[in-house]
Amino acid sequence: MNGKVVVITGASGGIGAETARLIAQRGGRAVLAARREPQLLEVAATCGPDAVAVVADVTRREEVQGILAQALSRFGHVDVWINNAGRGITRSVAELTDDELDDMMRVNVKSALYGMQAALPHFKSRGRGHIINVSSMLGRVPLAPLRSAYSASKHALNALTANLRMDLRVSYPEIFVTTVSPGVVATEFGLHASGGGPDSRKMPGAQPATEVAEVIVEVIARPRADVYTRPGLQERVVAYYAAEDIAVVESQLQITQSQPVR
Repeated sequence: MNGKVVVITGASGGIGAETARLIAQRGGRAVLAARREPQLLEVAATCGPDAVAVVADVTRREEVQGILAQALSRFGHVDVWINNAGRGITRSVAELTDDELDDMMRVNVKSALYGMQAALPHFKSRGRGHIINVSSMLGRVPLAPLRSAYSASKHALNALTANLRMDLRVSYPEIFVTTVSPGVVATEFGLHASGGGPDSRKMPGAQPATEVAEVIVEVIARPRADVYTRPGLQERVVAYYAAEDIAVVESQLQITQSQPVR
């Protein structure tokens, strides 16, 4: 990591916490942000003396700006900004309320937008930087009907990420923008989903959060536009959209309520 300063939102547990720890272990300096102060401080304590914990609600633009301000106050610059904070939902399209859809867009899309817009002026002033948005396989293939609004929010996040990358390509070629798409991850994601849900940690084949963190740290070292956290996931996306009739693929691969994805 060569002393890189890395901001990670949603760092009080799961993927964010494991990424912060790995960054610290590899010689980086982690700025951890989350709402849950006790858990955040506990994670920060495992990330070495250079770690900075910032209690913040990333659905509030001014608090996201505060994360950047604290990072700059401590280190003078930021190299990487990881938008990892997010939440799931267990609700079909027919059952969704206005508030539930608004919540998914606020937590999973607007929080990342605030992070991108906070980091960009700083990165542009330096002529370099890296924004990483943690999405989901459900942002590529919407095969879990009970994660409907979550899937929609991640599709929206993917579009914003790609559009930003294209906006920056010519004028700022050293500002990288990456989408990371995990599948099922062994975290408390399912337990914290709006409307409840099964514990993702107990699901067969769930990927350890440490493996996802490894992918994120690797893409910091070798920036790419789009990465998946397990072999075979990208091929699944390609097969879905290449099908002559997507409905046939959906009938074969649809994820049931007992098999939600992050």
